[in-house]
Amino acid sequence: MTKHALGAHPFLLGFDQLERLVERTAKSGNDGYPPYNIEQRGEHAYRITLAVAGFREADLSITVEDRQLMVRGRQSEPDEERVYLHRGIATRQFQRAFVLADGVEVSGATMENGLLHIDLRRAPPESTVRTIEIDRS
Repeated sequence: MTKHALGAHPFLLGFDQLERLVERTAKSGNDGYPPYNIEQRGEHAYRITLAVAGFREADLSITVEDRQLMVRGRQSEPDEERVYLHRGIATRQFQRAFVLADGVEVSGATMENGLLHIDLRRAPPESTVRTIEIDRS
């Protein structure tokens, strides 16, 4: 029995990029840090919220490249003068990736109370009907 690739199915013409997105998403398995929520805030609005306690805005970077939203966190050098009796707050660097669907754009980001909010907006799809003429040969 041979295994066919997702994009090789005859009914999925032109969906090669979908297969690449699925593969990229599967490879970006994260360890669960930092925890996050995804919520729908309207018909075409979404918000990703990451718990980034201990990080400053300058320690975080948000980029979008090739339909992939990448959030990275790297804390500045630790204060050598501090002596911890217990250190339970995670301060390790992280990288969290989200694959965005076509038409979804990042509309902004805010940070409050140790939570990073990334707002997304999807443009409503245009409903167009096109008639295809049949050439007479």
